[in-house]
Amino acid sequence: MQFDLKGKTALVTGAASGIGLATATMLARFGAKVAVNYLPGDTRGPKAVAELRAAGLDAIEAPGSVGEAGTCEKMVEDAIKALGRLDLLVNNAGTPGVKKTIAPAQLDKITEELWETVIETNLLGVFRCSKAAAPALKEAHGAIVCVASIAGLGRSGSSMAYAATKAGVISLTQNLARGLGPHVRVNAVAPGAVDSAWQIEWTQVQKMQSVAGSVLKRRSTSEDIAEVIVFLGCAARTVTGQTVVVDAGLTL
Repeated sequence: MQFDLKGKTALVTGAASGIGLATATMLARFGAKVAVNYLPGDTRGPKAVAELRAAGLDAIEAPGSVGEAGTCEKMVEDAIKALGRLDLLVNNAGTPGVKKTIAPAQLDKITEELWETVIETNLLGVFRCSKAAAPALKEAHGAIVCVASIAGLGRSGSSMAYAATKAGVISLTQNLARGLGPHVRVNAVAPGAVDSAWQIEWTQVQKMQSVAGSVLKRRSTSEDIAEVIVFLGCAARTVTGQTVVVDAGLTL
């Protein structure tokens, strides 16, 4: 897959590692100028930008938490000002809020704090970024790609709270597509098991089960997900309001 993205710009949230970094790198390699968002204090962010620049790619830093009202919007506004325009927003930033999976029956472990954490980042963060970026995206006839999860399509995920927020992202994607059309396309990807830097400590047994249960007998890489994100953001000109499952056939 190749795209000529010279003159195009993108903001990728949660891009210090994993799917976000893979997406930012792919976009930059195709010629786009990319704003790399990361949490303030996360040293992986500046390091990632430095490495992209060292490779001759056009990248800028965009620190800020999407989970904080006000801070999120300012981050988006500052990024757009630095980029000069905005053609693509990738709402990738997210958190499981826990280190180990919480089974649906373990209701006592689903706390108010967990709900607040995942809703603020995974759901409200997507809305905040999209709302702040909407004027620039409309002007550029751009696109938004949100990162959901198969947890939002009936799988349990890391917890029922996390799954609920990802179901919300899928619904929000549809309504943003309605609200921002015809000028801006909005789609989502729903990854399954991914080998990436993620806060959940998956056991080896869980990893093996995800491979055995998939049709393609493999787990996705961050680059596998990034490839679909870039396609939805830079091609697929008549696709909007859709969620594309990228899970090696795990949900089959």
